[in-house]
Amino acid sequence: MATLETVIGLEIHVQLNTKSKIFSYDHNDFGNHPNSDVGAITMAHPGTLPMVSKEVIDMGMKLGIALGSTINRNLIFDRKNYFYPDLPKGYQITQDATPICKGGIVKIRSDDFPHFDIELTKIHLEEDAGKSIHVQNEDFTNVDLNRSGVPLVEIVTEPMITSSEQAGLCLIELRKLVRYLGISDGNMEQGSLRCDANISVRLPGAPLGSKVEVKNMNSIKNVRKAIDHEVERQTNMKAAGQVIISETRTYNPENNTTSGMRTKEVMNDYRYFPEPDISPIVISDEWYEGVKNSLPALPAQVKKTLIEDHGLSNYDANLLSDDRSIAAYFFKTASFCKHDKAISNWIMGPVKSYLNENDIGIDALSLTPQKLADLIHAVQQKEISHSDATQQAFKHILNHPQVEVAAAIATLGLAQVDDFDEMQQLIDDVLEEHQAKVKEYHNGKKGVIGMFMGLIMKKAVGRTDPQKVNEMIKGTLDKIK
Repeated sequence: MATLETVIGLEIHVQLNTKSKIFSYDHNDFGNHPNSDVGAITMAHPGTLPMVSKEVIDMGMKLGIALGSTINRNLIFDRKNYFYPDLPKGYQITQDATPICKGGIVKIRSDDFPHFDIELTKIHLEEDAGKSIHVQNEDFTNVDLNRSGVPLVEIVTEPMITSSEQAGLCLIELRKLVRYLGISDGNMEQGSLRCDANISVRLPGAPLGSKVEVKNMNSIKNVRKAIDHEVERQTNMKAAGQVIISETRTYNPENNTTSGMRTKEVMNDYRYFPEPDISPIVISDEWYEGVKNSLPALPAQVKKTLIEDHGLSNYDANLLSDDRSIAAYFFKTASFCKHDKAISNWIMGPVKSYLNENDIGIDALSLTPQKLADLIHAVQQKEISHSDATQQAFKHILNHPQVEVAAAIATLGLAQVDDFDEMQQLIDDVLEEHQAKVKEYHNGKKGVIGMFMGLIMKKAVGRTDPQKVNEMIKGTLDKIK
């Protein structure tokens, strides 16, 4: 059997982090008590009318502009009719024929994967449904309507993705972008970013095969695994001469399988029609330009700045530009300190480790950019050793954010000793005590210098410049040949 091509299209839902819902003043907060953020409009009480949030339209435009989409300047909302057990109106307000954005490109520029572009069909605005919570071993389902009416953008790609790797990279890029734009936290585990994958296989050059939509994937890793499983399943069916039906399937990460939910043999008739309670919205030139000018520097530009203006390697720039808040912390620290590589090393080393251990973002870090710059400067000036700075002073300042770096060094007794006459005496004493090792050194066993270094630094309590001590040991050994 000839090798089959994989064809994938993604439908990505992104919850927007507005203060209120898209059509009401109800709070848009994750994790609140069930059904506590539900008002009359969300509940679709008779006589209530939806009010469109300008903030939602702004966010939709930001995303479209960042992706090179054409912004539709005349917006019309539509009703999509079908039964939602967790959307009280019984229909969803969305956009059909006039999405806020048409076209656009997701540019994938990974160092570990060939560069490629993914074309977008559209981006449209809509409201989310509530959440049905199926209670195990019970004959009822709980419904939490807090999510009902939460604003979404749905990003629809063209069916041109050819592998799970490409699909994963697309999601990584879009998650990074929505975080940079400040329109969503992109958290898949909490449902802020959700992905449905439409997957089919075909012979090269043949028409598209029967499309299978896979849902229920709560991580990028699971999206990749679900696609790989579904491609294998469909390929095996083709090889066995079986017919692949167009259907919706759900993914089970526990056993890495998909299972059927409902068939798509008959096109759903959603009976779209313009939402009669929302007037058409015209985006003026002034409005459009205001949103366009509010866009922050995007990841590619930030990476370029890190390389060209701060002399960082491509590797360092990739890591720092991956998160807007971390990049901003770097730039702020660099405004106080010109040791750019050292700043990068600190952020991607001790700082990032601390953030991961405490499960916090850099915005919650008690170490200000000014104090990190002071700490780096103290190391560069050899006022404190790098190991003491990272292992003791750094943690002390985090626990006592009001303390200045110089005071922390003094309090902890970490100031390096610059009395090299005293250090020379320590070196002489250690070499005198270990004459046999001195002979080994002169016989070519240069590794013993590490032993001398350890003994001397222990006696000095590590409060001196190790590089200088190393040079002094070598000089002394060479003199007593």
